[in-house]
Parts: sequence; structure tokens; C-alpha cells
Amino acid sequence: MPRLTAALIALAGILAGGLGVSLLNNPAPDTTAISAVVSDVLARQEAPPTPIDKAGVQAIVAEMLTEHDAASAAAVPAAPEVAEIDPDKLNPMIENYLMSDPEILQRLSNALETKTRTAEAEASRTAITSMKDVIFNDPNQVVLGNPDGDVTLVEMFDYNCSYCRSALPDLASLLADDANLRVVLKEFPILSQGSLDAARVAVLVGKSDADYWAFHQALFTGRGQNDLDTALAAAQDVGLSPVNLQLEMNSDLVGKTIQTSYDIAKALNITGTPTYIIGNEVIPGAIGLDDLRARIANMRACGETQCEG
Repeated sequence: MPRLTAALIALAGILAGGLGVSLLNNPAPDTTAISAVVSDVLARQEAPPTPIDKAGVQAIVAEMLTEHDAASAAAVPAAPEVAEIDPDKLNPMIENYLMSDPEILQRLSNALETKTRTAEAEASRTAITSMKDVIFNDPNQVVLGNPDGDVTLVEMFDYNCSYCRSALPDLASLLADDANLRVVLKEFPILSQGSLDAARVAVLVGKSDADYWAFHQALFTGRGQNDLDTALAAAQDVGLSPVNLQLEMNSDLVGKTIQTSYDIAKALNITGTPTYIIGNEVIPGAIGLDDLRARIANMRACGETQCEG
């Protein structure tokens, strides 16, 4: 019911109440009696019995509504006071709590590291899936071992990477012992201009009929840093013309092949060498022969580098 209507009804009730009492005390009144009763009720009011016009009614109603709103506001409970946090008191409490159990910080660090690795692994899985063909089946890449093998191991390397040099025996053992392994080698020159020049020559060696594996081993088993001269010498040892290689080493084919490695590295957040890719896992660093074998075995057992159970 609207508030104005309720107020008018209340006002009418006041007048009707006085009239009703008088009528009960004087049953069956006639017109003269009723007039007398009304006059008597009006005579009892504090103010003179003047007619109430529209403005008067509105004034009375407004006063009643104001009183009602004030009463409602007083009934609303006050908001509870919130104590201010004093950093000078709170910070020492937090510090004392953490110092009382330093393992809390270690657990937080471990949880953060686990969360970060999980997020990175998921991002790598997504990127590998989106770039599957260029990672595993690029027509310009070098493939060693069994080209139809059931597991593919991809290695991204730099010819001046000492860790790649130390990992060469691991790769040699895998190729010798696992007849069903497919190995993809991707030139990823990131350490120097000499690395880039050697990689350009290596791409051409890989596209030729020469023995790429012999060339590859020669660069990693030689002394000192690899550059254009060492790469041309190793290529000549496998039967290729250094002159022709120099003429072709800046071709679009060579540039595109190396750029593909850079694109893969950017997508998978690869920043160092060697880096292996097996299945949906990116493996940074020379992890050793046993770990490589374990991951290859898991790929055959469950289709993942890490099997549950």
C-alpha cells in the first residue's frame, strides 16, 4: 500500500474514532444529534475547527511520513566498526610466524616451482602440437637412424656448445643400440657468428649425398671453436667442394632452414643447447644417456615420456 494512502486512512480513522464513540453512547441518533456529536468532537481539538483543505492534508501526511522515516532509520543497526591494521604491529607478527617455522617458506617455494613447471609444460605441449610438422617432419631437416622408427628424438644444437660436444657420445650410443629410433638434428646457432657459418655449411651437407654423421662428429670432436673454415674443411673431408658450399651457403633454402629452428625455439621458449624434444616434452640440457633411454622406453610403453605408476 502506498505510504500516502496509509497516512490518509490513519487520519480518517482518528476522526471516525471520535464519532464512533459518541454514537455508541447515544444509539439511533437523528440528524440533529449527529451534527451535535461532530461539533463536540471538533470542539475538543487543540486548534480551532477550521476546514482542512488539500494543502493541510498534505502537510499532515508529510509530517507523519517524516516521523515514520526517522523511526525506521533509528531502528537500523549501526555498521560495526572495523579496526585499522597497523603495519608496525602486523609485520613483526608475520615475520615471527615465518621464522618460527622456516620450512613454510621452502614449501611455498616448492609449490611455486611446481606450479611454474606445470604451466611451462602445458604451454610446451600446446606449442609442440601446433608446430608438430615443422618439428618432426620438416623436409629440410637431417634424419639419422631409422627413418621409420617408432620413436623420434629431436636435438637442437650449436657447433660451439660444449655441452653438445659432451652429449655426442650419448647420441652415438642411442643410434648404435636402438635400431628403431629416429633422430632429427636441427641446426640452432646461437653462440657466435662462427656457429652460424658452420650451421650454414652443415645445412648444405645435410641436403647432399655426403655422410652428414661423419661431418657432424668431425666438428664436435675437433679442437677449438668451429667456424666457416672448420666447417668447410670437414665438408671437404666427406667429398664436397668448399667453393660450391661458399657460393650456396647464403641461399634462401639455408636461411629458411635455420630460421625454422629459431621459430621453433621461440614458440617452445628454448634458449640453450642442447635441447631435446621427445613426444610432448621439451628437455633442456645434456641429461645423460640413461635418462634419454628411459624417456624413449616410456614413449614406447605409454606414449608419454613420463608414465604413471
